[in-house]
Amino acid sequence: MAATTVETNKLQVLVPGGVGFIGSHCVLELIKAGYEPILLDNLSNSSIECLKRVEQIAGCKITNYKLDCLDLEGLRDIFKKHSIYAIMNFAALKSVGESVQKPVLYYKNNVGCLLNLLTCMEEFNVKNFLFSSSATVYGAPQYLPLDEKHPCIGDSITNPYGKSKYICEHILKDTAIAHPDWNIIILRYFNPVGAHESGLIGEDPVGRPNNLMPYVAQVAVGRLPFVNVTGTDYDTPDGTGVRDYIHVVDLGTGHIACMKKFKENCGLQMYNLGTGKGYSVLEMIKALEKASGKTIAFKECPRRPGDLASVYADPALAAKELGWAAQRDLDDMCRDLWRWQSKNPNGFQ
Repeated sequence: MAATTVETNKLQVLVPGGVGFIGSHCVLELIKAGYEPILLDNLSNSSIECLKRVEQIAGCKITNYKLDCLDLEGLRDIFKKHSIYAIMNFAALKSVGESVQKPVLYYKNNVGCLLNLLTCMEEFNVKNFLFSSSATVYGAPQYLPLDEKHPCIGDSITNPYGKSKYICEHILKDTAIAHPDWNIIILRYFNPVGAHESGLIGEDPVGRPNNLMPYVAQVAVGRLPFVNVTGTDYDTPDGTGVRDYIHVVDLGTGHIACMKKFKENCGLQMYNLGTGKGYSVLEMIKALEKASGKTIAFKECPRRPGDLASVYADPALAAKELGWAAQRDLDDMCRDLWRWQSKNPNGFQ
């Protein structure tokens, strides 16, 4: 368990999964806001090159450990070494399609990592926890846009990834009852895209991308021949699935707003992080064509198991209670995504 350590007097935030796509962008926002991130990552779906580039952007070394959060004793060692103020947890597998094929892997990793982190919080008296959840916990929408009052009914969640997040949320709700002095914020993400404006870091999935926009970007840059458009017969304006896409840097600023909320002793809170606007698969392809100047080939395919027609957020509660709202639009998302992909056609390799 090798580590690079840095001594500071700043509040230390443990960031499991901190070398991944969302984690790395949030680490930069933490540093910008004056916190000291302590990174954990097993590098199963991330690259140490990403960490080097984050340090390049930040202009400082970052404490980091190569560790799987399923290793409870390894986690305990890290809690012994640091005075952790809060945990910002990104340690999860996140592909809807893969979760349908590998449900046991998803439950073991996503739920198991959370349980180990909560165990260490109890043992080392850490009281602030920020959890990366997902809009998939809402299941099939009963109404749109989705607000935080929308029921989350386990049987209506269409894939094991979403069910694993649903289970994690219930564990956190029970934990909040058992520890009323803890602050737990659950963030329900809507589809993060884009990249850092430097073009140095972005989404670089291992193997063939499972999410739409990295797939589209790899077609645009010539790594893949065409986009598989899975489902063209949904009840949407053009028949393809509609989602709420949010720039990953906006997602990062949302996390910093939550760190400020901890100081209010906020208890248990849940917030949507999205833009409130949905775009179809075909609209997203056209938007990246505009940003890249490339023609992006696509092929119509059958629906993918576990997918829904339309999912988009009502982000009003986050605006009201966190003072946060997404600042970047679809053009910004695609421009920054293309800058990353065109500068790094093979990702971090």
